[in-house]
Amino acid sequence: MTNKNDKLYYSIGEVADRFCVNASLIRYWEKEFPVIRPHKNSRGQRMFTQKDIEHFHKIYHLVKERGMTLNGAKNLLRNQPETTENKFQVVNTLKNIRNKLEALKSNMD
Repeated sequence: MTNKNDKLYYSIGEVADRFCVNASLIRYWEKEFPVIRPHKNSRGQRMFTQKDIEHFHKIYHLVKERGMTLNGAKNLLRNQPETTENKFQVVNTLKNIRNKLEALKSNMD
């Protein structure tokens, strides 16, 4: 069995499920953010790489979690990519620590 990170391509449904959003939102963000360019197979189905998913994760964080507008997220990603990446990494690290602490707490109960 392969690990999620071992997969080369993900379908639009898999990406939508991963972020708990509709596939239409994935298609919309694909149009709005030029960094997301999925490959298309012979049947025209979108196939997203791990890099595309990382971009979606950043966009999801800015728009859904921080409440930014799409234009605000676009400007931030375009004008301050390093700062945005660093803040995103810090937030992810803190979320991972929180999840581990919650797991420890539940094991103690």
